[in-house]
Amino acid sequence: QVQLVESGGGLVQAGGSLRLSCTASTRTFANFAMAWFRQAPGKEREFVASINWSGGSTEYVDSVKGRFAVSRDNSKNTVYLQMNSLKPEDTAVYYCAAGPFYRGRRGDDYDYWGQGTQVTVSS
Repeated sequence: QVQLVESGGGLVQAGGSLRLSCTASTRTFANFAMAWFRQAPGKEREFVASINWSGGSTEYVDSVKGRFAVSRDNSKNTVYLQMNSLKPEDTAVYYCAAGPFYRGRRGDDYDYWGQGTQVTVSS
């Protein structure tokens, strides 16, 4: 089993920044692709970004390209999501997930999930 714990969410004004962290409780963290998803109230869960095992390849949903950056530190078992130029429409619960392939954009592509962290962007 892999346990994922997110942190770093909070309330920020539009245009501001936040950095989310997700730490995994596994010795095989480097074997996993990691992803961030988000779910806003009344909306379906949405893929945000993913990163392969080494950190050399990433993918993003179009709405966050140029504003968000996903990275990882395998020595710390941690994946990050740096979020800049935040907009009110970025408000959601953000989840990290672990799975075998970083190109997956569906929830079913990932095997392990964190509990989520709330990000609220005020206008």
